[in-house]
Amino acid sequence: MDNSMETYADAVKLEPSEAEVLHAKQPKHAITNGVAPPVVSSIPEVPVTEQRNPFLQPDGDERLPHIGTARANLAATYEKPLGTTEGGWAEKHRHQTVLQQHLDFFDPDHDGIIWPLDTWRGFRAVGFGLILSLLSVVIIHGNFSYPTVGSWLPDPFFRIYIARIHKDKHGSDTQTYDNEGRFMPQRFEDIFAKYAEGRDYLTVRDIANVMQGQRVIMDPIGWFGAFFEWFATYVMIWPEDGKITKEDLRRVYDGSIFQVIADRRAKKE
Repeated sequence: MDNSMETYADAVKLEPSEAEVLHAKQPKHAITNGVAPPVVSSIPEVPVTEQRNPFLQPDGDERLPHIGTARANLAATYEKPLGTTEGGWAEKHRHQTVLQQHLDFFDPDHDGIIWPLDTWRGFRAVGFGLILSLLSVVIIHGNFSYPTVGSWLPDPFFRIYIARIHKDKHGSDTQTYDNEGRFMPQRFEDIFAKYAEGRDYLTVRDIANVMQGQRVIMDPIGWFGAFFEWFATYVMIWPEDGKITKEDLRRVYDGSIFQVIADRRAKKE
């Protein structure tokens, strides 16, 4: 009996020392809060993992809890954990996924159906010229209408049905929207952590790095889709200093920025 107790006690005593040894062996980029085992986010043997470090919320900071969990109806980020509160946006759109909110501006009668004419008017309202607006209508409705129809037959008017907009998710994107149209805070934060060195804005070069870094093999539709979306975002915001701010991009994702830009342009005219 005595020997058994001593053996068990010895085994228990070994556990902390093993954890300490494990901690000591971790690379210098290991992530730890000092209590839980460290998480290795990069290793020198694979340089790209050191070049693109994921976002790490500071230890003990609960500003954005469960950062890896998708938010169905809230574009929550580290700086804006409650999403867009201006004008009561988050509350008014709590019945929509963030991806559906992204399209709300282009559905002025809120019937859940976006006609090509709706898209045309929306793009014109946020500052696109005649040619770019027409091109946008062709690209968007030509590619994104059919997956949302809900039947084998395509829609003769190339309408987009918001209820099934999650079916338009494509590859080579930032993965900020998940496959059900929810918002992924960790993925959004990773855009800036990986490709903007943690800054709160993106330059044209940063955007090019995002597209290159997120590109996956054999995905021409995704490559073009990502290029078109980033191009449209930059043209719409058209920052005077060449920098798209983190907050502006977040509001592009939940669609709350579109009406702001449209109202601003209407006042100038």
